[in-house]
Amino acid sequence: MARSKSSKAWLRRHVSDAYVQKAKAQGYRSRAAFKLEQIDAKDRLFRPGALVVDLGAAPGGWSQLAVGRVGPKGAVVAVDLLETAPISGVRVIRGDFRDPGVRAAIHEALGGKLADVVMSDMLPNVSGIPSVDQANAAALTELAIEYCKDGLKPDGIFVVKVFQGEAYPDLLARMKGTFRTVTTRKPDASRGESREMYLLGRGLRPAAVMDSMVQDSD
Repeated sequence: MARSKSSKAWLRRHVSDAYVQKAKAQGYRSRAAFKLEQIDAKDRLFRPGALVVDLGAAPGGWSQLAVGRVGPKGAVVAVDLLETAPISGVRVIRGDFRDPGVRAAIHEALGGKLADVVMSDMLPNVSGIPSVDQANAAALTELAIEYCKDGLKPDGIFVVKVFQGEAYPDLLARMKGTFRTVTTRKPDASRGESREMYLLGRGLRPAAVMDSMVQDSD
C-alpha cells in the first residue's frame, strides 16, 4: 500500500530527527527517553535504590533510562498491554495495570513495597478524531492517578504525559487535588508542534490516601 504524502513527510522528519539519531547511537529504544532525561535533570526524579513503576512502558525507553538512574539496588517494573522486549535489570509485565493480578505482580516485583516513582506514557489506540483521542488519553491519565493512590509512597513522584485540549483543565485540577505540588514541563526533546506536555506531581495529599483506604475497605 502506497504511503500518503503526510506519512512520507512524517517518516522523513522522523529519520532525520536529531533525537531519533541520538537514541540509536546511545542504544535507547525511543527518543522519548530524552524527554524523561531532561525532566529528570531539572526535577531529580530518580535516586539510587528507588523503586519505579513505568505504566505504558513499551517499547521501553523510559524504563531503560530509569534503571540506569536507580542502579542495582533499585527496581524498575515496566507494564504494558503490548509486548516489551526484555530490558536488562527491568521486570517486564505484560497486562492491564487495572487488573488485580497485574497489580499483585507489580507489588511482588517491588518486594511488597510502594513505588518511589510512578511514570505514565500511556496512549490509547488512535482513532484519528482529535476530540476522541484526547478524551481517551485523559481517561488513561485519570486511571494512572488513581493507581498512585494505592501504588505510590505518600512522598512519591508521579510524572505523566498529557495533551493540551478540552480535557486538560480537568486533568490539571485532578492532579492538584491529588498531589501537594504539581508542575508542568515541556522538555526540549518534545517536538514544538506537539500538543503533548508533562505533569509532575509530588507528595500525595492526605485526603487522596484516605480516599483510597476508604475505597479498599468497601
